[in-house]
Amino acid sequence: MTTLLASVFFAAAPVQDVESALAAESKPVVSEDASAREIIETCRAMIPRDVEIRGHFRLRSRRGSTKSVHNYILKRIDGKTELSITDENGRNVEYKKEGFLLGEKSGMTITWSDLVLDYLWWDDVSFDVKKESETAQGILGRVVLLKNADRVIRVWVDKRTGAILQAHELSKIAGDDGEYEVKRELFCTSLKKFGERWSPKNIEVGPPGAKYRTKIVIEDVRDVNR
Repeated sequence: MTTLLASVFFAAAPVQDVESALAAESKPVVSEDASAREIIETCRAMIPRDVEIRGHFRLRSRRGSTKSVHNYILKRIDGKTELSITDENGRNVEYKKEGFLLGEKSGMTITWSDLVLDYLWWDDVSFDVKKESETAQGILGRVVLLKNADRVIRVWVDKRTGAILQAHELSKIAGDDGEYEVKRELFCTSLKKFGERWSPKNIEVGPPGAKYRTKIVIEDVRDVNR
């Protein structure tokens, strides 16, 4: 599951990649009077119920050089998610769902949530009125807060496609009632239409100001016939 406003350590994200893709969508799929829950349900609809997603992720330095690459296949069938990861030599790689997917020593800042977007299925959903005027990639979307126990995710959703443009994992500021600080960022730098569904194509994730980010590239999204 990272900001479309790139940190000072990274070159600015290619806004035109997102804007040019969205220009083809004349009729928004998210109505102006949609509730926060309806907006998130639209996001979920962009992901097939039974799906196979193929792609890769790589550790990217602030100069843009690549340190390591891993391929992945994610399958979700009947609400159950399976993930397989291989290294550059095709060898299977172990991962964990808690913390960083490949562990802190890998340098990869990617998590389970970054790939499976599990927070879209959380029940506690509301608008973030304090951030409703903030843009993502220069695009004014709908800003929604999702909560599950002590985890809080802020999501920017594009009104034209229902796709996620940006997400922040938040932590509460001690002594500040209702205020949060950004712990991790996910931002989409390009969108692609897979069949009839819009999806992020390139995503970058990591903590604000990090020396390295992990770049996720989604290569294929397809329905799985059971």
